[in-house]
Amino acid sequence: MADKARLAVFISGGGSNLQAIIDASLRGELSAEVAWVVSSTPSAYGLTRARNAGIEATVVARNADESIEIYGERLLRDLQSRRIDYIALAGYLKLLPTVVVRTYRDKIVNIHPALLPKHGGKGMYGHHVHSAVIAAGDKESGVTIHLVNEAYDEGRILLQVRVSVLADDTPETLAARILVHEHEQYPKVIDKLIRGEYVNR
Repeated sequence: MADKARLAVFISGGGSNLQAIIDASLRGELSAEVAWVVSSTPSAYGLTRARNAGIEATVVARNADESIEIYGERLLRDLQSRRIDYIALAGYLKLLPTVVVRTYRDKIVNIHPALLPKHGGKGMYGHHVHSAVIAAGDKESGVTIHLVNEAYDEGRILLQVRVSVLADDTPETLAARILVHEHEQYPKVIDKLIRGEYVNR
């Protein structure tokens, strides 16, 4: 639809948040169509989810002999050739090249399964995060959705949802409870971002 923003979703794994975004778009609850899905790895099941929905899905990775600058320019050209307006990171484990971040300033959003700024940064994803939360004895964890800047997990926070950590929690049980909120909230925050509801706040 011409009146919808064109959204690229970047993944590295199973793509359950990607599926939540696709479903929200199909229900008319998201002011965007998922126009392109990018994976850092060919084994990501999210690629299958995208193709099952009829969405272009591509593995895009930096070549061994390619500088980060040249890779960034190549990725940016790919985004612009597809007229991408916004980018959502959904379990994407790579740091976006600076040229992409600067070109899409305040139009890239990420979701993290803990309450940033705690338990963030390079290497902190998935079960690593939940294990760290439990090891630290934290009484609560949750979901953080934030804008993306040039550093891991340091962009402006748009939404946090708190989830209690139970005494008998394992990384798997904690992850399962948090994931429910991820799927519910991520499409809503993306929609609000596209509608301009986070401007000057």
